[in-house]
This record gives sequence, structure tokens and C-alpha cells, in this order.
Amino acid sequence: MSEIYTIGYSGFDIESFISTLKKYDINSLIDVRSNPHSKIYLDYNKEVLSKVLNRNKIYYRNYVKEFGARQLDTKYYTNGYLNFSLFTQSEQFREGMRKILNSIPLGYTFVLMCSEKDPISCHRNIMVAREFYKNGIEIKNILSDGSILTQQEIEKRLVDMYFPNRDQLSFFETPPSWNEMVRQAYKYQNEIIGYRPNAEEDVGDE
Repeated sequence: MSEIYTIGYSGFDIESFISTLKKYDINSLIDVRSNPHSKIYLDYNKEVLSKVLNRNKIYYRNYVKEFGARQLDTKYYTNGYLNFSLFTQSEQFREGMRKILNSIPLGYTFVLMCSEKDPISCHRNIMVAREFYKNGIEIKNILSDGSILTQQEIEKRLVDMYFPNRDQLSFFETPPSWNEMVRQAYKYQNEIIGYRPNAEEDVGDE
């Protein structure tokens, strides 16, 4: 099965970041930040990072249009925040997926990069990686200690978060299926982390 990694750079200094990518034989990094610059982690500014990656024979691309969390077209915002399910059906998102899926057989091992340490708190996983997973790609989320959290484990965490009492339903209630709980949990997490254009600006990187 083909695989794609994800990583949040705020858990790494640049040396350990590069070392971790090499550990997993990653040779192509997709930066999914809408603004590929950081006020805090200067080593991860696009111009600096791309040079470091190039020296280490790792390909760099920024997919702001295809995978960014802060899309410009207002039609993708419902209830005040970016609707992941809606945007992932857009031609620009699907084209981003096609480019990556067509490159995997050519020997590219991809990692989706954003800032957050925990993939469950980042659109790189809840929006982008989920779509690849739905298309049969194995997702391996790299944590700040270098270990891997699979998408199956992400989905269990989500269901545990939003359906903690699922095993305590009454005899007369019809429990939702696992797939339905997973679908709803992604939706609830989208509501929590989806970008809100009218919210106060924060200092985070997306």
C-alpha cells in the first residue's frame, strides 16, 4: 500500500526535523501552510527551509492554493469557517491530490507539513490526509518524538473525543455505525479547527 506522512515542525529543531525525514526515507515535502512563513520558527520560513531541504536532497513545494487552510473563495466557508468536506471536492484540491498520487509510483515519498505538533489539531490531517486515506493511501503521522500515529489511531481518538459514551446507549436506542461516528467526529473537529476569516488574528502558522 502507498503511504504519505504528515509532520508538524513546531516539535522539532531544524536538525532533528531533517534527521526525522531521512529516517523515514522522505524525499518530497509538501508545505500546506497558507502563509509559508513563521514569526517564531524562523528556520521554517519558506526561503530558508527550501534551501535546507535542497541541500539534503529533499524536494520542496508549497501547496497553498491546493491544500491551504485559509482559502480566498468565500463559497467554501459555511457557518463562518472553512468547510473541509466542501473544499476537498474543489478542482484545485483534487488537482493537488492527482499530482501527488501520480508521483508516488515514480519513487517520491511525501510528507505533508504544517506547524502543529498534534496532527488531530491540524488541517493537514483532518482535511488533507483524510482525503488521501479515503483513497486508499496509508497515512503515517510523525509525532514530535519521531514516532508514528496511524490514521486508524487518529480516527479512534476522534471517536473517543466526541462519542465517549457510545457503549452506554440504552437498549432501545440504535447506536450509530462506526463509520458514521467517524464521519461526524471529523465534522465536529472541522468546526473546532477550521479557519474563521472574521476571527481575531493569532500568531500561529497555518
